[in-house]
Amino acid sequence: MKWSWKIARLAGIDIYVHATFFILIVWIGLSFWIVGGNLAAVINGVSFILALFACVVLHEMGHALTARRYGIRTQKIILLPIGGVAAMESMPDEPKEEIAVALAGPAVNFVIALAIWLWLSVSTTTMHIEQFSLAEGSFLEKLMVVNIILAVFNLLPAFPMDGGRVLRAALSMRMTHNRATQLAAKVGQGMALWLGLIGLLYNPFLIFIALFVWIGAAAEASTEQVKSSLHNATAGQAMLTDFQVLSPDDTLSHAIELTLAGSQKDFPVLVDGVMVGVLTQDDLLKGLQAQGEQYHVSAWMQKDIQSADINESLEKVLARLQTCHCSLISVTEDEQLVGIINLDNIMELIKIQTAIHEQNGQTKFEA
Repeated sequence: MKWSWKIARLAGIDIYVHATFFILIVWIGLSFWIVGGNLAAVINGVSFILALFACVVLHEMGHALTARRYGIRTQKIILLPIGGVAAMESMPDEPKEEIAVALAGPAVNFVIALAIWLWLSVSTTTMHIEQFSLAEGSFLEKLMVVNIILAVFNLLPAFPMDGGRVLRAALSMRMTHNRATQLAAKVGQGMALWLGLIGLLYNPFLIFIALFVWIGAAAEASTEQVKSSLHNATAGQAMLTDFQVLSPDDTLSHAIELTLAGSQKDFPVLVDGVMVGVLTQDDLLKGLQAQGEQYHVSAWMQKDIQSADINESLEKVLARLQTCHCSLISVTEDEQLVGIINLDNIMELIKIQTAIHEQNGQTKFEA
C-alpha cells in the first residue's frame, strides 16, 4: 500500500504504518490538549492510542500465526486509523481452518483483556466490574475494556470482518464457496448500512467504519467471483496465439509500426524462437523520449521473463501477473512458446464466463 512505512518486524512479518495513522495521532493529541490543557493529558491520550494499536498488531498477529499453521504466509501487517490489516496470501480453503484463522484475532483480544483483569485483581484492593468504562478508570482498566470491545465488534457478522469470515466459512459447509461469499457479503453490506445509520445519529466515526465494511465486502465478493470464474481454467484457454514478435536488433520504429497496425501493446522479443525479453508500451515510449526511434529494442526490453505451462492453473497465472510487475507471461508447451497471456486476456475470459454463468446458471470450462 502506498504511503506506508515499515516500523517493525515480528515473527518474520513486517509491520507497516500508513501515513493517515499519524493524522489520527495528531487529532488525538489536539483533542486531549483541548480537554486537559496540559502536556500530561496529551501524553496520556497518545500513549493510550499507541497501546491500543499495539493490541491491534497482536490481534493481526493472531490471524497471521494461525494461518501460518496451515501453510499460508502473511506478507505484512498494515496499521490504519480504523485498525489493522493482515495481508495474507490467501484464506484457507477448508471452512474449519478459515474459522480458526478468523477467530484467532478476537481470541487474542480476549486473552489480553483477561491478563489485564488478572493483574488488576492481584494489584488492586477494590475492583468493581460495573465501573469499568472508556470514560473512567485507570489506563489499564480502559485498555481492558477496549480489548473486549474490539473482540466483540470484530465478531459481528459483517463480512469481511472476522465474524463475517466465520459466517462465510459456516455457509460454505452447505453451499459453494462463491455462493457463501456472496451471501456473507450481502449480510456485511446490510450491517454497514446499519452502522452508517447509527453513525449519522450518534457517532460520525462509525460512518467511516461502515464505508470500510461496505467496500471490503464488495471487494471480497468481486474477488471470489473472479476465482470462481477461473476455477478449472488453464493458461492455454486464455492465451493469445495470434501475436507479433520482435527481435533484439529491431529498431523502436519497427515496434511503433506493429503497435499502430494492431491492438497489441506489449511484444515478446525472440532469438531463434526463444523468448529473451519483453518490450512493453511504457518502455517503448521511454525509449522514444530518451533516444529516438532508431535505437534497438534490446536497449529497452525487459529481460525478467515470466513463463507458464499451457496446463497451469489460470488462477495461479493471474496471481503471478498481479505480483510480478510484468505486463505479460509467455505460455509454453514442451518448452516451446505457444502463446502469451496478460491481464486483458484474463479479464475478457472472465467477462465471457460471467455472461455464460448468468445465462445458464453455472460457469463451465471445457478443454
